[in-house]
Parts: sequence; C-alpha cells; structure tokens
Amino acid sequence: MRSLADKRAAVMGLDSFGLAACEMLAEGGASVRAIDPGSPPAETAVVSALARRGVEVAAELGDTAWDIVVTSPAVSDACPLVREAHSRGLPAMSELELGYQQCLCLAVAVAGTNGKSTTAAMVARVMERGQRRVLVAGHAARPLCRVASESREQDFVVVETPFGQLEGTDHFRPAVAVLLNLTPTLPSRYLTRSGLTRCAARLFANQQCFDWAVVQSEALAELRAAGIEPPSKVITFSASNRRADLWYDRGLLQSRLEGWTGPLLDMAKCRVRGPHQAENLMAALAVGHVMRVPLEAMVEALRDCDAGNDSGETLGERLGVSYVSDARASNPEALRQALHSVAPVVGSDPNIWLIAGGPDDGYEFHDLGPLLSRRVKRAFLLGEAAQRMRAAWSLFTPCTVVSSLLEAVQDAADMAECGDVVLFSPACSSCSEPSSQPFRGEAFREAVRQLEGMDRRESRNQSTIT
Repeated sequence: MRSLADKRAAVMGLDSFGLAACEMLAEGGASVRAIDPGSPPAETAVVSALARRGVEVAAELGDTAWDIVVTSPAVSDACPLVREAHSRGLPAMSELELGYQQCLCLAVAVAGTNGKSTTAAMVARVMERGQRRVLVAGHAARPLCRVASESREQDFVVVETPFGQLEGTDHFRPAVAVLLNLTPTLPSRYLTRSGLTRCAARLFANQQCFDWAVVQSEALAELRAAGIEPPSKVITFSASNRRADLWYDRGLLQSRLEGWTGPLLDMAKCRVRGPHQAENLMAALAVGHVMRVPLEAMVEALRDCDAGNDSGETLGERLGVSYVSDARASNPEALRQALHSVAPVVGSDPNIWLIAGGPDDGYEFHDLGPLLSRRVKRAFLLGEAAQRMRAAWSLFTPCTVVSSLLEAVQDAADMAECGDVVLFSPACSSCSEPSSQPFRGEAFREAVRQLEGMDRRESRNQSTIT
C-alpha cells in the first residue's frame, strides 16, 4: 500500500471516478488539485464539496511538479492535458491503478466490451457461496477508490474493468483476470482494432505463472494474433467454439477441463438466456472452479442470477406486448446480443419494435442490417446517431426518426400487436459519464409507466429477454 501523505496530486476529470480519486487522496493526506479539462472552475455543488475537503479545482495542470497524476475514464490519452503530463514525465495513472495500489486484498478483474456488470455480479455470488468475503467495485456508482478502505476485511475485490481504465495501469495485477469479449465495433477513443487489443492485454501484463486468465477463446485468438500471450494459467470459454475449455452446447454449459469434465449447468433452469449470457455464466463458473468452489454450490448460486436492471429487463406487458429495457446496451454488439435474446414468435416473422439511438460515438451500424431484417418490424431512432442509423438500416427495416423516447414508446405501443416486444437497446453511449446509463433506463421506464393498461412485472428478466 502506497503512502499518500504529503504527496502533490492532480486528478483529471470530475466524473464519479475522478471524484472518488480526489476523496481518497485527500483522506490520505495528499495535496489535491481536481482538473476539469478545458472548463474553468464554476461554483457548483461538486466544487463546493471538494473545497470542503481541501481540494483545489482548476482547468490546468500548472507548473507544479506533481507526484501523482490520476485520470478518470472520461479523460482519454488523447486529451491535451494527459499528453502534457506524459511530456513532462509526470507519473500518470488511472483511477483503477490508484485504487488498486491502496487495496489490501486480492483482485478479480472482469473486462470486456459487454457483460462486465452482469458477470461481476455472478462471480461475486459464486465466490460468496464458496465462503469468500467479496466486494464488487469498478462501476460508476462504486469506483474502486471509494471502497479500497474496506478491502482490509475482504478476501477479494471483484473489479469491473473498462478498457479505458487499463490504459493508465502500471502495477495492476488481478489474481484472476476475466476477458469476456473484444467487440468488432470500436469506440472512438481506440483508433484501431490493434489498439484495443493492446489495451486489453494490459489486463494480464503483471500476472505471474500462478495467476489465472479466464478468456473467451475468440478474444484469446486475437491476443495471440497480436503476439500477446497471458503469462498466467489460462481457461477458455465460448458460446460458439466447441474446442474451448468451457463451451455452450444446445443449452448446456460443458467442460473438458481435466478432472472437471461433462455438463456443468443447464440454462433451461436459469433465469438468463442467450449465448452471450451463456458466456457470462461460463466465466463465473471458471472463476469458481479456480477458487475451488463446489459445482453444486455454484449451480445453486447462478440459477437465480438475472442480468440486472436495464440489461434485458422486462418491465411489463400491455395488450400482449412486452416492454423490455436494455438501456445498458452502449454499442452495436450489445444490440446484436439483445436482438438474438428476444424470444421469437411462432414462425419467422419479425416481432420486435426497436428503439435505439443516442450520441454519435462513431460506431458502424451497417453489419446489423441483415439481423434487423429478420427480427425488427420497425426501428424508432433518436439522438445524434439517428440519421446514420437510418442510412444504415432503412434498406432492411422501416425506420422512423423521433424527437423523444416518450414519442418512440407511444408510437411503438400504437403499432404493436399481441406477441410483439418493444425493445429499448440504444447501441450508443448515454454520454461520457457512465453513471448516466441508469437515468437513460429510468426515462424509458417513465415512458412505459405512462401507457394505460400496463401490467407491470414485479420481478426482472422473466421470459422475453435476459
């Protein structure tokens, strides 16, 4: 654990991760400057709260020879201030790295383009059944810096690990590192696919031969094609590659690991559905196996797991039409998974009324066209990305640009028939601050609440999508 007392620290970015870093540094006795790049400090509740902790708020690094520079996920390496810090030889690190350096227990990291929150919750549940004391951290509502002080009483911290956080790591070393996937559609901060692969490789960079890497076989193939090999012991899993150590076979999760062969879990007895959820389950099972948790205990823990709020959550029904929130779908690959997971009607006719759109992150949408033609009756598109989505999809399904989420829900409700599904799966980020995703989901919930005759679901993820 690194001492923070009397250190001079600068924190770039005032999202929840940056604020958590400021709080940790100030509590540790550091002199802290919080920097909102490009924005002059204004008198806000956040600035006032930081001032009460003795944290200065500014827009520039200044001439100080900082001992510690921390970047939040909202600030990329392309930011001029980050480049300035690098050019001056300042020791820049991510919030993840800072939190890890202050942790007093082992870490299990869960990384990937999609599925981190769901899988981290599954892993924690499995480990708790194995009598391990576990914290889950790394998401916007609970940054690692905010819970590091609690780690002394824990056996493990399960960390949701965005690729953007890995860019600024130096000592981060998870005892078990899980890589769920590497999406073929990239966010704009990664200029090339190889750049994303190199960033993902940071997950394993400091592991030792006695640590573990639990990796989707397709992602591992990409790492190896780039000349990257995890130095730890490797377990692979896949919903489509039957040669993986754990694989998906007609609803069954199978293993060929030595001493652990045969079927592990029947997804028909689980609350979650779909190949992507099969991979999340396999990753959790692999971590449990590494931790020597009995299979019976793992199966019992995982059967009742759901995908969580706004991850394929069925909100209710009206006139036989289901309303599903997949508000956490922040890229085209997540939308693809959602479309595959919606239960089809008898026959081959489309039964989905899709609501998508948001900020234009630079994603390519054309590859989804053939799938939309088979599954989607009409797409309602909103936000900055709406016009590019319509240009990519209008050949495959009717597209309507709407001005609001409320308008989209009401129009879909007017057109939908019994057996249809109204699916909100944006395929775009909500904005630069990840914690805003729940607010996006709440906006869809509120729009659904306004429909008359709505039969709301009391439990989550029951049948239509998981």
